[in-house]
Amino acid sequence: MISKLSEAGLTSDMAYAAGFASIGLSALAWLVSKKTEKAGTDRADRWGLFVGEWAPTFFALGVALRLEESSV
Repeated sequence: MISKLSEAGLTSDMAYAAGFASIGLSALAWLVSKKTEKAGTDRADRWGLFVGEWAPTFFALGVALRLEESSV
C-alpha cells in the first residue's frame, strides 16, 4: 500500500503536513463547536477528539513513506 501511495505522488512531507494540519483543525473544530452549538463542551470535545485522532495516522504514513523514499 505504501509503495502505491508513493507511486501516486504522495510524499512523506505531504503526510507530515497533513498531520500538523489535522492538529490545527482539531483545535479549530473544538472552538467553532463550542462557540456555535448549544450542545455545550461535551460535543465540542467530541469534535476536537475526532479530528485530532487523524494526526497519528498521517504521521505514521509519513514515517512509512520516508522509509519507502530512502529505500529507492
